[in-house]
Amino acid sequence: MVNPAPTKRDESSIVLPHDSWCGVKLAARELRICFPTSEDLKKIKKKPIYIIVDNVLDTYNVGGIFRLADAVAAKKIFLCGQTETPPHTRIKKASINTTEWVSWQYLPSAKSAIDHLRSTIDNLQVIAIEQSKKSVPYNKVDYKFPIALIVGHESEGVSKEVLKTADYIAEIPMWGVNKSLNVIVSLGIVLYETIGKVSIK
Repeated sequence: MVNPAPTKRDESSIVLPHDSWCGVKLAARELRICFPTSEDLKKIKKKPIYIIVDNVLDTYNVGGIFRLADAVAAKKIFLCGQTETPPHTRIKKASINTTEWVSWQYLPSAKSAIDHLRSTIDNLQVIAIEQSKKSVPYNKVDYKFPIALIVGHESEGVSKEVLKTADYIAEIPMWGVNKSLNVIVSLGIVLYETIGKVSIK
C-alpha cells in the first residue's frame, strides 16, 4: 500500500496537479512539500525490486531506505516486525517525503513478507544482506529480477529464520577495524550492484 496523503495540509504543502509531474526530478525542498496524486504515481516506471526491512529500529535508517527505494524506483518496501512505519516525523525528515512516493506495507515479520512475495511472484530471487558463514561476496551474486533484498536489525542483523529461507546471503567485505556498515550504505551498495548486473544481461 501507499501511505495515504493527509487530507489536511498546511499552507506550505503543494499537491501536484495531474498534468504537472512528467518525470522531472524534484529537489529535496520540492519533495518535502509535494504530495503526489494517484496519476502521478502511475507515471513512475517501477523496477521489480522489493525491499524487506527486518526489525530496523532507527527511524532515520528507515527514512533513508525510503529515499534509496525511490532512487532506484523499487516497486515496494515491506516494513516488518519492530520497524517503525510512516507517518513518523523522523522517517519523513530522513526520507525527504519519499514515503509519499514509494509503495509500502507493514507485515508482522520478514518471513511473512517473503512468503507473501513468493506466493504472488514467480521466480522471485530472495537475497539477505548479512555477514554469515554461508555468505558469498555481494559482487559474486548472480542477481536477477524480480528480486527481494532484505536488511536487518542494526546490531543483530537479519533474523535467522530469514537467513535460512534466502536464496543467497550477500556479504560486503570489511577491511578496516569496523565490523559492519550502516544498513542504508549496505543496501545502497547491493541495490546498485543488482541494477548494474541485471541491466547488462
